[in-house]
Amino acid sequence: MNKYSFVSSILLLILFLNACKTKNKNENNVETPLIESAYFGEEPPTLTPTLFDPKIVSPEGRFEGGIFSPDMKEFYFTRKNGRYKKRTFFVIRYEDNGWGQESETDIKWPQFSADGSTMYVGKKYRKRIDSGWSAPESLGTFLEEQAHGMSVSSNGTYYFPFFKKEDNGHGNLGYSRLINGKYEAPVKMNAEINTGEYIAHPYIAPDESYLMWDVEREDGYGQSDIYISFKHKDGSWLTPINMGPIINTKLQESSPHVTYDGKYLFFTRGEWKVKKDGTRTYIGKRYWVNAQVIENLRPKK
Repeated sequence: MNKYSFVSSILLLILFLNACKTKNKNENNVETPLIESAYFGEEPPTLTPTLFDPKIVSPEGRFEGGIFSPDMKEFYFTRKNGRYKKRTFFVIRYEDNGWGQESETDIKWPQFSADGSTMYVGKKYRKRIDSGWSAPESLGTFLEEQAHGMSVSSNGTYYFPFFKKEDNGHGNLGYSRLINGKYEAPVKMNAEINTGEYIAHPYIAPDESYLMWDVEREDGYGQSDIYISFKHKDGSWLTPINMGPIINTKLQESSPHVTYDGKYLFFTRGEWKVKKDGTRTYIGKRYWVNAQVIENLRPKK
């Protein structure tokens, strides 16, 4: 090999490595930060939940929890307690090959479509535009009775808790499908799923193969626990399963969410504390665990 061929080979190798470095993509073909920057460089969890507490968003431990956009380039999160007397909302962005400075935002507890083009916030949605996000628009009247939490499958079906007068104050999980361009009235799920108190924070798998939520039940480990139900091939939902002592404890477990890359399950674990003035405040932390814990519970047949 002459020196010109050698130099050309080196240049081609450098270009290849740079291409690999700048074109890291997830399963939805959306570019994401490099592995060492994803999840703020935190060591991935095993099948035992660990605290997700990256110092970049958690000075003095005030971080409560948050959610990444599907491209992993935005992280929306909250801080509470300490100098934050009220829950405060922030966003931090991955730009110029690194995480920038966080800033306060009026966007609260967003969720995203799988391709990242739509953001769902409460009973409204925003579309991705060149300058960021569009102004919020109403999702429609089908969410008028929505309670705590909401999740959207990849085909656009909404799962959420809601209250109806005939249920005498007892909340129920239900869903609403898009039919002929319009969302149907909420359909209540079966009695096995809607058993217990304080039913809230559902998470539906993108393919709707399973549903997770938190609820207080007599067979639980303490306060609210996280339960899961898998969908049968005929479309019916199987008997709910308590996710067990690895996930649930005597404390309050809630708000399950699987990352958009399908690798990790995040959830909140915490409890109510009484302050010096006699008022109560919730102290919760975000934990994460390998999503294989879900597959370990999935029925074999």
